[in-house]
Amino acid sequence: MAENSAAVFEVSDRSENKRRTKWAWTIYGGVMNIDDGDFRIIETALIDPLPPSTSIVTTSAAFGFSQGQPLRFLQMLYRSSRVQLPCFSEGSHSWTNQMPQDPAVKENSTDKAVEGEPSSCHHFSPQHNHTTKQRAEPVSRTIRAPLSPKTHDDAKEDDPVTVTIVGGGNSAHVLIPFLGETHHIVNLMTRRPSDWKETVTCEVRDGENDELLKTFKGTTNKISSDPAEVIPEADIIILCMPVHTYRVSLAKIGPYINRDKEVFIGTVFGQAGFNWMVHEMEKENKLTNTVAFAIGLIPWICRTAEYGSLVYNYGGKHVNIAAVTPPDRFDRLNDIFFEDLSLAQLGVGKFYQACSFVSITLSVDNQLIHPSRMYGLWKQCNGGKWKTYDDVPFFYKDFDDFSADCIRRVDEDYGTVRAAIRKHFPDRPFKYMLSYLELERLSHTSDNVDIKASFKDSKQLAAIKTPVLQLDDGSYIINTQCRFFTDDFPYGLVITKWIAEQLDVEVPFITHLIKWDQDIRGDKYLTKDDKVDLDACLAEKYTSGIPPSYGITSVEDILD
Repeated sequence: MAENSAAVFEVSDRSENKRRTKWAWTIYGGVMNIDDGDFRIIETALIDPLPPSTSIVTTSAAFGFSQGQPLRFLQMLYRSSRVQLPCFSEGSHSWTNQMPQDPAVKENSTDKAVEGEPSSCHHFSPQHNHTTKQRAEPVSRTIRAPLSPKTHDDAKEDDPVTVTIVGGGNSAHVLIPFLGETHHIVNLMTRRPSDWKETVTCEVRDGENDELLKTFKGTTNKISSDPAEVIPEADIIILCMPVHTYRVSLAKIGPYINRDKEVFIGTVFGQAGFNWMVHEMEKENKLTNTVAFAIGLIPWICRTAEYGSLVYNYGGKHVNIAAVTPPDRFDRLNDIFFEDLSLAQLGVGKFYQACSFVSITLSVDNQLIHPSRMYGLWKQCNGGKWKTYDDVPFFYKDFDDFSADCIRRVDEDYGTVRAAIRKHFPDRPFKYMLSYLELERLSHTSDNVDIKASFKDSKQLAAIKTPVLQLDDGSYIINTQCRFFTDDFPYGLVITKWIAEQLDVEVPFITHLIKWDQDIRGDKYLTKDDKVDLDACLAEKYTSGIPPSYGITSVEDILD
């Protein structure tokens, strides 16, 4: 087909036993090299979702379709449109309204708990437009069609999935052996490739007496600091690093993401609106074949024992929550990835789907726990100072009433914002947008009703010490440069403060903690009248994670 020419698909309504055009697609920009499946970049103008009992016939012979190509072309149109498109019947050059079943979707499944309305569409895979909803008025967008006709849906069940882990945090040390045991190809992108052994060991231990329970080993396929070596072949990319570094890492890997297949990009810990970050990267790199996901809480409690070779795992969450956009790709991701993160190895950790990333953004507990506990230690322990390391309290096992009350007060503020979100978006269920204790009881299937007890009685958390720095005189002081500050204020509390202001609700204790952070670290997030200081928060690209740093200026646009 010639460049800049157009082909029109005519739609007729068979229920009325006559042929008349009701809906039409006009394809602009040309379709070249159909025989290799190279559809190039096309522009689609879509008018109305199709009603039942319709068929489509081509009124242009310019395509010169060979066997199988009309189906692939219509699959491409379906992926770009996000509306229910009928499938092609081979040999007749007509389409029917019977959609093919996606093999990734299990029929009559009763064990999937999905927050929100289930999708009524089946999916050919990989192309998606993340911001488009089904609507009646015409919409247009540019899509990148796949160069290869192969999709996940027609891939063999036993095709290996390549996972690239980005970052060398504690979770990366667990993922390598866990994914290796479940037959994934695992690559690692890290700033310290020479510090990693080819085989990584995960020892599952009892958090109370340190008894060894199980051992898992995994071997990496590639380890590199160069994204060009480990990103292009990835089917799944997962970040394992502090939250405030997510955007920097996404910017580095974005240019190397494979554009010829569906690629899942996610994080092992879903604080701070990870969907906003991925959409920022997609826009900068003109990507349309990516699926964003965020796991709410890290699926296990873990601690690196020997960097690059050994990690201790103190057990997994009983229930995990994840958000995915487009949301209808949850099933596929669950089948090829989520079930292999904990359930296969530990027998616990089934994944359930949140209806929105905001459910996770306003629920994950680090942003509640870390600032509250650090403030409590600072307030009660001489500005967070101790003479010897033995004097330094355990972060969780030595939890005190004052720190617990700080969490309660922060969670009350979060509860105010959660309630305002539910009121503002009444059509969303937000089933998994939970308070601290609600999330704790869900994740651990516990019956805790006391915040302090949830920490002091936790076998998984017992061994974790307070992050401190040693001074020249041998004493110790709270480490104000640790991720408890660099993550949980600019990519935690400040985000919630901004949302609260948009919804016209007060969050007094969150405001108090942000001002404390400004006092002891010199950060600048609030104005003199305690409002979010946009100039300060947007002074540099990655200063904070408030929605305006992604160009989102209204609370109406924070949901996917």
